[in-house]
Amino acid sequence: MAKLNLSFACWDYDRVQALMDGSVRPKGIELNFLSMPVEETFFRMMRHQEFDVAELSASSYLLARDRGFPHFTAIPVFPSRYFRHSGIYVNVEAGIRRPEELKGKRIGIPEYQLTACVWIRGFLQHEYGVHPTEAEWFYGGQETPGRVEKFKLELPADIRLQPIGPEQTLNQMLENGDLDAFIAPRAPSCFLKGSPRVKRLFEDYVSVEKDYFRKTGIFPIMHVVAIRNEILERYPWAAQNLYQAFVEAKNKVYEGFNQTAALKVTLPWLVPEVERTKQLMGDDFWPYGLEKNRAALEALVHYSHEQGLIKTKLSVEDLFVKSTLEQYTI
Repeated sequence: MAKLNLSFACWDYDRVQALMDGSVRPKGIELNFLSMPVEETFFRMMRHQEFDVAELSASSYLLARDRGFPHFTAIPVFPSRYFRHSGIYVNVEAGIRRPEELKGKRIGIPEYQLTACVWIRGFLQHEYGVHPTEAEWFYGGQETPGRVEKFKLELPADIRLQPIGPEQTLNQMLENGDLDAFIAPRAPSCFLKGSPRVKRLFEDYVSVEKDYFRKTGIFPIMHVVAIRNEILERYPWAAQNLYQAFVEAKNKVYEGFNQTAALKVTLPWLVPEVERTKQLMGDDFWPYGLEKNRAALEALVHYSHEQGLIKTKLSVEDLFVKSTLEQYTI
């Protein structure tokens, strides 16, 4: 019997490496793996549905579901997760030392609806009392001019959001002091080059992020994996088989972390770091599936709704292919 051939666009994470090299193969499926930067994958899948299976921005996926044009449905696989306290940068001359001092400030963002920005605004509001209405927001290209929102947004009237100039970049505006702060998934180049005028708001961000996890139990989800509905309609078994393969590929990474005879990852203190992570987050510290991720998913939906990005507070069960929400047991 011929296998189902599917294109799969995703970045080359270690947790999908086994799917790339063929050491894990979904039952009945042959994957044509297309490794590309996440921004390109998102753009091409959201605009043109070019791939059968693709990594997608979790925030963009929520907006698509909310607006009733989901040409694809996700499975509860989360290739990208990230604690985002490290993603807030400030111009030192703005005098911002604590998150509460972001009130009334000019903050740059590549796009208002970016998942990382949704999470950051969420914890700024709920952990530090900084409501999105209490800042001025400026969006545009981070390193090159001309970036625009993927979606036409219909935000509450009290959200002050405007584009930067057609020749401006957020990176230069931050370093020049035209912006007081900047939040994004990617660090601005001025910070990476060691500009004395820019620093992280949370300089000891690892400690802050661990405290956040202890308090909330949330490991923020950035991306999901989505399958075109045409595929799901013709081959309903494909979703479960893909889900199982993603779990198996991730488990191979865990197995590698447990090897102590030699280091599989180019980090000298990998073993103690893995041990510390397990002590805080448990053995399955990068979980797939709905129930282990319910708190994070419900928080993301809540933040997106609260910030005016989605109109309906979606049920997390309705976000995923139903057949992947339960697994058989022997």
